[in-house]
Amino acid sequence: MTALRSWSATHPGARRPNNEDAFIDRPDLGVWAVADGAGGHDAGEVASKMIVDALDGIPPDLPAADTLNEIRSRIAVVHDALVAEATRRGPDVIIASTAVVLCVRGTHFACLWAGDSRAYRLSDGVLEQVTHDHSLVQELVDAGQIEASAAESHPHANIVTRAVGAADAPFALDKVSDVLRPGERLLLCTDGLTKSVPETAIAALLRLDDPAEELIAAALEREARDNVTVVVVEVPA
Repeated sequence: MTALRSWSATHPGARRPNNEDAFIDRPDLGVWAVADGAGGHDAGEVASKMIVDALDGIPPDLPAADTLNEIRSRIAVVHDALVAEATRRGPDVIIASTAVVLCVRGTHFACLWAGDSRAYRLSDGVLEQVTHDHSLVQELVDAGQIEASAAESHPHANIVTRAVGAADAPFALDKVSDVLRPGERLLLCTDGLTKSVPETAIAALLRLDDPAEELIAAALEREARDNVTVVVVEVPA
């Protein structure tokens, strides 16, 4: 398969003074990721940067299985380091981050994640969510206690149930894998995008020439309350 094209962009959003998101855009490694830090200034951005820095150090030209092992082991090291640093700072300190990582080898992809940053695929004009949120509202939707349409406006919509650095539950990355479809585009994004731009608009913007900048602009036009980060990967037709 010929080289994949990718676009990436990040912005603090319309109401936040600092940006706790981070991303990695490495088509040469076949690895892309976004991370959404939590814990406030000098904490959330530390967590998200540690994740992308760890992924940035993956050796090139590894087989798929070895790359996935590197992703898991490097993020696990970051998780342990964040838990230790939060413990050192005090009993109520949180230094954590969501993470969603895309790895492509040949004609296949794998997506690993923790938290509510998402992966989507746009194929033949149809937008499909690849990941499944680790969040309180997603658990309520799964249990049939609320409708999916009510999730974004729920008072606890910002509570994630799994994150890198969160010490209150066993940590693990979920994973899905599939065959790449010619001409499709894959999107990684933080919830600053999905909580401000409806999926119908995301699907339309993903088709444009510079989808990352267009998605950021759409979120800002809707006065995104959170940081917004997007990475888009295009599979050759």
